Amino acid sequence: MTTRQSSTSPSTDPPVRREVVLGVDTHGEVHVAAVISPLGKVLGTESFPATAAGYRQLLVWARKRGTVRQAGVEGTGTFGAGLSRYLLAQRIQVFEVNRPDRSARRLFGKSDPLDAQTAARAVLSGRARARAKSGDGPVHSARMYKLAKDSAVKARTKAINQLKAVLALADPALRERMSSLGNAELFRTCAPRPTRRWGRRGRRGPGHPHDVTHARRAHRGAHRSD
Repeated sequence: MTTRQSSTSPSTDPPVRREVVLGVDTHGEVHVAAVISPLGKVLGTESFPATAAGYRQLLVWARKRGTVRQAGVEGTGTFGAGLSRYLLAQRIQVFEVNRPDRSARRLFGKSDPLDAQTAARAVLSGRARARAKSGDGPVHSARMYKLAKDSAVKARTKAINQLKAVLALADPALRERMSSLGNAELFRTCAPRPTRRWGRRGRRGPGHPHDVTHARRAHRGAHRSD
């Protein structure tokens, strides 16, 4: 009587990787990342430089702990903008996570790893619903244009205030003459005019440094004679 021996062959199917959620607390120089399981267990926290190489290292580190399909990032429009664009390019859904309010920080203290874990939990619980923008569309271009315009307006206002502060200390006759001018005319009047250092055939043109020095000496001599 023969007995048939049953043999069990090992399964050739690849192991199923668990899905994890990534959370990032962003800063100007360093980003702090946290990975949690679908049940909310913290699988790891780590810091990475806020650079292109740091973004790659962060994602490689997170993927060693499972499949990353969703990420919660603080400040997707500021410090986290670069990281958000990189994660979106890697086909990861990125959600904007609000930073903890100041009253909570004063009460419980500031902890970057805890903030990163909170960002991941906000995605896991569904509290974080706002999707991060890619930052390369017409809305982003309009935002950059507005930022440049606002900066130029502030610089212009600062320059006007500084110029008027200088005129307030000027000679009364000069101050009276300038006080009736509008801002544009005041700038044109006070702006330095380009001068030619050398005229044709090597002759000095008006405004040459030697002429300026000569005028200063003549001015001092006139005061001494008085």
